[in-house]
Amino acid sequence: MREMKTDKLDAIVARFGVLTEKVQDAAVIADNKAWAELCRERAELEPIVEKYNMLKKARADHADAENMLKSDDPELVQLAKDEIASLESSMETIAEELKIMLLPKDPNDGKNAVLEIRPAAGGDEAALFATELCRMYKMFGERKRWQIEDISVNMTELGGTKEAVFRLSGKDVFSFLKYESGVHRVQRVPVTETQGRVHTSTVTVAVLPEAETVDVEINDKDIKIDTYRSSGAGGQHINKTDSAIRITHFPTGIVVTCQDQRSQTKNKERAMQVLATKLYDYYQGQKDEEYASLRKGQVGTGDRSERIRTYNFPQGRVTDHRIGFTLYSIDEFMNGDLDKMIESLRIADQTRRLEGDGE
Repeated sequence: MREMKTDKLDAIVARFGVLTEKVQDAAVIADNKAWAELCRERAELEPIVEKYNMLKKARADHADAENMLKSDDPELVQLAKDEIASLESSMETIAEELKIMLLPKDPNDGKNAVLEIRPAAGGDEAALFATELCRMYKMFGERKRWQIEDISVNMTELGGTKEAVFRLSGKDVFSFLKYESGVHRVQRVPVTETQGRVHTSTVTVAVLPEAETVDVEINDKDIKIDTYRSSGAGGQHINKTDSAIRITHFPTGIVVTCQDQRSQTKNKERAMQVLATKLYDYYQGQKDEEYASLRKGQVGTGDRSERIRTYNFPQGRVTDHRIGFTLYSIDEFMNGDLDKMIESLRIADQTRRLEGDGE
C-alpha cells in the first residue's frame, strides 16, 4: 500500500486539540459569534480526526500482527497473516477516504441555492419539459426536507414554463445541486405531435449559490426598482395591486423580478436577495478567470451553455454526458430520485481532483 503523507493530518489533530480547549473557555463562550465560529470549525475537523485515529489504530494493529509472524506456532502465524491482509485492505480504504476528506472544500457547498430554469430550443415542448424539470427538482428538495420557495414563475397557456426562479434552503443544498447547471436535452414524442415522431428540445438550468446581501455591496444609485401587477398564465392577474417587483442593476445589466409574494415589501426583499446572489455569481466569475477557463474540463459547475444530460423517454434512460453515466429509470428520476446520478457526479469530481493532486 502506498504510504500516506501525514503532516497535514497531524496539523489538523493539533488544531482540533486547540479548538477543543477554546470552545470550553468561559471567555470565548461569552462571545457568542466567536464561539459559534470555533464550534463550526471544530465540527468540520472532527470527522477527519476520527478517521485519522482509525488509520493510526489499524497501523498499530498491523505492526502487532507482523510481530506475531515471528511465532513458532503455525496456527498463530496463519492468524497473523489473515489479520495483516484484512488490515491492509482496511488501511487502504481509510487512506482513500482521508484523501477525499482533505480535498479543498467548495466555500459555497453549505449555502442555499437559487435555481433558474428556462426553455431553450423546442418551443412549446421545451416549455413543457421546463415545467417537468421544476417539478423534478422540487420533489428532490422535498426528499431532502429542504424548504422550497417560488420567486418568479411565468407560465404558458399550455402549462409550460417561460421562466422559473425558485429558492431551495436547507443543509448543504448547493453541494448537491451545483452539478445541475447546463443544458438538459429531452427526446420524446410531444403531446402536440400527431404523427408520433420523436422531437428533441432543450432547457437551460442555472444553479447559483445564494449570497447574503452583506456579501455584495449594492449601491442605491446603481439600481432601479419598478413595480407592476403580478400576472399568471394567459394574462390572468394573481392580484389587483402593483405588488410585483423588478430591479435593474445598471453596472451589470442584471434584471431580477419577484412576483410570487402578495406583499410588495416581501417581493422587494426577495428580489434584493436574488440580485445579491446574481451579483455574487457575476463578480466571482470575473474574479476567478482561471477557474472559469477550466470549467469546461470539470465535472462540476460547468459552462451553462454545455449540454450535460439527455432524457430519452422512448428508451427510458437518462444519460449524463460529462461522466458517461446512464440510468434506465427515467420515471423515478423525474419524480425526484436524483441521488444515484448526483453521487456518481460527486465521485467523478473527487476522482478527478485526486488524480490532479499529485499525492
